[in-house]
Amino acid sequence: MTTRYAALLRGINVSGHKKVPMADLRTLLAGLGHRDVTTYLQSGNAAFTSATGADEDTLAAELEAAIEKHFGFRVDCLVRGGPYLRAVADACPFPAAGLQPKQLHVTYFSGPVTPDRFAGLDQPAFLPEEFRLGDRALYLYAPDGLGRSKLAEALSRPALLKGITATTRNWNTVLKLVELTDE
Repeated sequence: MTTRYAALLRGINVSGHKKVPMADLRTLLAGLGHRDVTTYLQSGNAAFTSATGADEDTLAAELEAAIEKHFGFRVDCLVRGGPYLRAVADACPFPAAGLQPKQLHVTYFSGPVTPDRFAGLDQPAFLPEEFRLGDRALYLYAPDGLGRSKLAEALSRPALLKGITATTRNWNTVLKLVELTDE
């Protein structure tokens, strides 16, 4: 059985850090035995088909090892199947159709997160910015965009993310990943 997945690389090709050319990423994924590999943008989004039967965490670990071997540095990766990506998009608690894509973001997590993790944040202090938790995901509404978001800055503090990998995508990318992984 084959499954369509997206690989989400964290923190590459931004601000001069950790350069991973998308052509090399496609080659690495193909070298791991995956087919129909495509990339989206330069910020570490790839879609591929896998028949290995490996789970998402194993696929991510294999890709992380291949990147480290090829480039000499570690990059955190998340791998998510198409049905999961579709479910995350469908479950968006904000009115996505009425918002600009720059106002809505999804942070994907390597594992489940509970409200307790964020209990120390004074959410009303950040209004009109808001966030909601989903299945291994956090939805962020930032009306002035991510670059100006004080809530996004607070949510990315290392103490809040200890023990998990997190990577954020804007709503356009969320929808494109769904499109690229639809089977």
